Amino acid sequence: MERFNGAITALVTPFVNGKLDEQGLAELIEFQIANGIHGIVPCGTTGESATLDFDEHKQVIDITVKTVAGRVPVIAGTGANSTSEAIELTQSAKGSGADAVLSVAPYYNKPSQEGLFQHFKAITDAVDIPMFLYNVPGRTVVHILPKTVARLAEIPNIIGIKEACGSLEQISDVVRFCPEDFILLSGDDFTSMPTIFVGGKGVISVVSNVDPGGMARMMEAALAGNIEAANKEHYRLFSLMKLMFMSPSPGPAKKALELIGRMQDSNPRLPMTAPDEATTEALKAELSSLGML
Repeated sequence: MERFNGAITALVTPFVNGKLDEQGLAELIEFQIANGIHGIVPCGTTGESATLDFDEHKQVIDITVKTVAGRVPVIAGTGANSTSEAIELTQSAKGSGADAVLSVAPYYNKPSQEGLFQHFKAITDAVDIPMFLYNVPGRTVVHILPKTVARLAEIPNIIGIKEACGSLEQISDVVRFCPEDFILLSGDDFTSMPTIFVGGKGVISVVSNVDPGGMARMMEAALAGNIEAANKEHYRLFSLMKLMFMSPSPGPAKKALELIGRMQDSNPRLPMTAPDEATTEALKAELSSLGML
C-alpha cells in the first residue's frame, strides 16, 4: 500500500461531559489500527474541528500522533477560514509530528478562485509540510475548481486533495488536469469505490469510524483491481454509509460507536446534536444485521 493511499478515517473526537476524552481518543485510534485502517485524520469535519478551541485542536493532533507512533500516516486537519489561523494550526501540526495536513477551503467568507489559490499558497510558503487540499462545497459554499486544483498541484508541498464534491465528473477533471503523482482521495464514502476506478487513490471516510476493517478491505480490493470484492464490501456497507448522514454528521457515527461499545459518551458539541430516535433505531437495526451488535 502506497503512503497516503487506501482507507483513511476522518476520526470523531470523543468528549465526556463536553470535555475532551483523551483516553477515549487513544482507544479509538487503537481500534482503527487493530482493524487494518491505512491512515488517520484528526480534527477534520467529522472530528468537530469547528467547535474545538485552538488548544484542544492542537492537543487532539498531538495525542493522535503520539498514539499512532508511526504505524500509519496521520493527516492532521488544520484548515480555517482565516489564513493566519490556518498557518498557526499547520505550524502546530508540524511541531506535533503529523505526516501531512488537510486544509479545507475557507468557509463562510466565499473567496474567489484567486483567493483560494493565494490562501493555500500562503500556508505552504509559511510551513514546510505535505498538504492535502479539502474541497467540500456542501459545507464551505465554495468549490476549489479543477483548474485551480491543477494550478495548486504545481506547488511542491501540495500533494493531493480530499474531493468531497460527490461528482465523478469533477473528480475525473481533477485527475486529468493534475500530475500523475497527485493523490486524489474521495471525501464521500458513497463515491469512494468508483473514485478508485477513475484514478483516485483512496478515501477519507466517516463510516470507517464504525467499520474500519470493511472500508480497508474495500479500498484494498479496488486498488488491486478486484471489482467483485470491492463491490461486495461497497454494498455491504452502503446502508450504513447512508445512515452516517441520516442526521447531521458526526452524530450518527458517534452514536454507532456508542452502540457497539467503543464510545462512552456519544454527544457531539452544540450546535451539533445527537441523532434523533428514528436514526438511532435505524442504526441499531443495521448494526445488528451486520453482526456488529
